[in-house]
Amino acid sequence: MVNQAGQQRVCYWRGWRVRYWFHPGPEHAPSLPPLLLIHGFGANLNQWRDNLPALSQVAPVYALDLLGFGDAEKAAALYGAELWAAQVSDFIRTVIGRPVALVGHSLGALVALTVAHAQPAWVAQLLMITLPLPAAREDLVVGWVARLGMRVESLVSTPLLLRPLFTLVRRPSFLRRALQGIYTVPDRVDEELVTMFAVPPQDRGAARALCYLVKSRTEPSFSPSIKTLVAELTIPALLLWGEQDRVVSIAFADALKNLSPKLTIRPLAKVGHCL
Repeated sequence: MVNQAGQQRVCYWRGWRVRYWFHPGPEHAPSLPPLLLIHGFGANLNQWRDNLPALSQVAPVYALDLLGFGDAEKAAALYGAELWAAQVSDFIRTVIGRPVALVGHSLGALVALTVAHAQPAWVAQLLMITLPLPAAREDLVVGWVARLGMRVESLVSTPLLLRPLFTLVRRPSFLRRALQGIYTVPDRVDEELVTMFAVPPQDRGAARALCYLVKSRTEPSFSPSIKTLVAELTIPALLLWGEQDRVVSIAFADALKNLSPKLTIRPLAKVGHCL
């Protein structure tokens, strides 16, 4: 799906297969840090399919599938912000090799913030597009899907019961309805977008990975304190938030105001969770 002006590549992290996308940028570009884009919960690097061609006209661009999502391996591991942050940090060091301008959306913003806190020398600038606050599991997915997920988590304790549910939620009709609750522009929920979410759950190990994700999201260690991460920022950070966000209310941004002089919060009118 991603514009073929760039290249899809594969690397390995801790033995797990990970997909990423790369474009070297314009031939005579100014000396700007490369951009590294981190997708949101349940998505993958194809989330940026309309952004990558434009951004690659300005600077080198990378986009990465987080472990367990997209075309990355569906690992049997306990997931969390710090695991994904370790993946991103190692990718910056070993693949890119220089400090980046780090861009994250929703869960990806949480991961990017965690990276910036742990490895500030490798992050020149930080852009977050919506930040799940508090970093609770119900804030990572949209309303009725979140409520369903919470009820399921309270009832389902074994993979044998979770797998039949997985068969339901990976159906295109289910995904379309969920996405229509997230996107404020109906035309954006096209076949390409639905396919982007529907294909990865067909991968080998996807149901098992979902079991690990469900278990991981109930653990207190799933995310560090966002307020602490923001308060201790040492690099410039911009937080964009759609005023019509139906997934994570912009009201949560108030809790971040005045925590750090490094953080600028910019509300955007007439847009929702996916700007």
